[in-house]
Amino acid sequence: MSQHILPTGQTEMQFKVLLIEDNQEISCNIAEYFEPFGVIMDFAYDGEQGVNLALNHYYDCIILDIMLPKMDGLSVCKLLREQANRHVPIIMLTARDALDDKLVGFSYGADDYLTKPFALEELLVRCLALAKRHLLNSERTLKLGEISLNLQTQQVQRAGHTVMLQPIPFKILQLLMEHHPRPLSRSEISDKIWGDEPTDSDALRSHVYQLRKSIDKPFEKNVIKTIHSVGLALDIE
Repeated sequence: MSQHILPTGQTEMQFKVLLIEDNQEISCNIAEYFEPFGVIMDFAYDGEQGVNLALNHYYDCIILDIMLPKMDGLSVCKLLREQANRHVPIIMLTARDALDDKLVGFSYGADDYLTKPFALEELLVRCLALAKRHLLNSERTLKLGEISLNLQTQQVQRAGHTVMLQPIPFKILQLLMEHHPRPLSRSEISDKIWGDEPTDSDALRSHVYQLRKSIDKPFEKNVIKTIHSVGLALDIE
């Protein structure tokens, strides 16, 4: 196995990966290599489970095997591109190394393609590169109704008025805007913000209160709504 060596600066980014792979030995090898770098991983062992996780949780990158039970990787990729409310970078894994096979994978929406057997270090570097590139290329200002959120300057405006937010309430609003109109559970919000070091529910509740106080209280209509037994969403047409 390769040594745990990455280019300078590559280990600074903590990110979350969904691995959709039915071979548990391969999954374990990838997890053992990735986790020392701070990568947070979820696992799916068939296509249907992978689609369900990908559509209902926030990931920075998806590693997707083509040969899967219940739903093959190409179908998974196509479905995610059709139904997901944000673009998540997808790396396809396959034993097929013919050019035509790669072109098919790209035509279904894959961002990268790696043939088996592969070096774990190369897979990790490709994941990091895709996640960073997507972050840099994504639109720097989110706009939804009368709310705009600038990811670069960390400034928020509602109806032309500047709204001051602390970093965690800002991140909560960003997640709600990125996933609108789908509600986010509190566990999803906590997972994306704090990763594998989750905070207690009272702390999250306090941050949500601060967000409501800043984004709702000065205005006539509340846009942060609680959906009972589901989570939080934005009430914006």
